[in-house]
Amino acid sequence: MRALVFDTFGGPLTVQDVPTPDPAPGGVVLRVGATGVCRSDWHAWQGHDPDVVLPHVPGHELAGTVAAVGAGVRRWRAGDRVTVPFVNACGRCAQCAAGQHQVCTRQTQPGSTHWGSMAEYVALDAADVNLVALPDGLTDATAAALGCRVATAFRAVVHVARVRPGEWVAVHGCGGVGLSAVQVAVAAGARVLAVDVSPAARHLAADLGAEHVLDGPAAIAELTGGGAHVSLDAVGAVATCEDSVRCLRPRGRHVQVGLLPPAQGRPAVPMDLVVARELQVLGSHGMAAHAYPELLGLVAAGRLRPQALVTRELALDEAGAALAVVGRAPGIAVVTRF
Repeated sequence: MRALVFDTFGGPLTVQDVPTPDPAPGGVVLRVGATGVCRSDWHAWQGHDPDVVLPHVPGHELAGTVAAVGAGVRRWRAGDRVTVPFVNACGRCAQCAAGQHQVCTRQTQPGSTHWGSMAEYVALDAADVNLVALPDGLTDATAAALGCRVATAFRAVVHVARVRPGEWVAVHGCGGVGLSAVQVAVAAGARVLAVDVSPAARHLAADLGAEHVLDGPAAIAELTGGGAHVSLDAVGAVATCEDSVRCLRPRGRHVQVGLLPPAQGRPAVPMDLVVARELQVLGSHGMAAHAYPELLGLVAAGRLRPQALVTRELALDEAGAALAVVGRAPGIAVVTRF
C-alpha cells in the first residue's frame, strides 16, 4: 500500500510503498476513505510522542470501509462504513468497565502506538469496542474530522466542562479543535469568545457563532463582566494554558484540551488564583465510541456542522507538506485521495 512515512523525527515526509497490515485478533483493517491532518500528528513527527517507533506512518482521525476482519470480531464485516475514536480502548480494564474508554490503561492509538491512517489501509484494535457505524448521509471527509478534533471538543465542552446555556466560554486557539469547540459551545447555548492571532481563524470562528473574536485575552474580563465561566486551551502551549486559567471568573472551569508535551515547556499554572477563586482545572482526552450517538444525533439534526470545518481536501502526496505547516491555515485539512 501507499503510505506517508517518516524515518527520522522532524525529517522528510515521503510517500512510500509499504506492506499492507493484517487484522489482529479482535481487530480489523480499514480501507481509508479520509484522514485528517492534525497537530497531534505534527507532535508525533517532531518526536514529542514517546510511543512512536521509527519508521512511522502518522494519522489518527479517519473514516473508511472495513476491508478485513480478525478472528473473534462479532459486530462488523467487510464493507461496513465506520469511523473510530483516536483512542482505541481495550474494553477489559477497570477504566473501560466504568465506561471511560478515553483513558483506557491499555489503549492503542493509530498514528502513535502503531502505524496510522495516512495510508491506503490502517489496522485498528478491539473493533467491537471502538468502531462507530457511519450514517449514509455523512461523507468520509466529514466523518474523519469527528475522530479527534470534533469529538474531543464535544466531550470537553459538554461532558467535562458541562457548559450551561448563557455561560461565557472562552476558546483559546481556533485551529481544528478550537473551532469545533466554538461550534459545540454555541450549540449548547453558550456565549463564546474565540481568541487567535490569525485574522482568518477569527473570521471562521465568527462564522461559526462566536460572539466576540479577539487577538488576545486582555479584553475577556471586561466583555464578560468579570471573566469567563469556562475557558479551554485548544492549542496546548505554555502561554495559552496560562491565559485560559487567568481569564476565568471566580468558580470558573479551565479545560486543557491541547497537548502540552514537556519538550515545549511547562506552563506556570497560577495556583494562587486557583485557590483564591476556587477554580477548577480539568483535563479532557478524546471521547469513547459509545458516546458518539449523541454527537451524531446533533449532526443529523443540523445543530452541529462538522463539514463547515473541513476547508481543504488533499491527495496523499500533499499530506507531508500539509503536516509540516499544520495550524497555519484555518480549518481542517483532510486527505481524501490515496
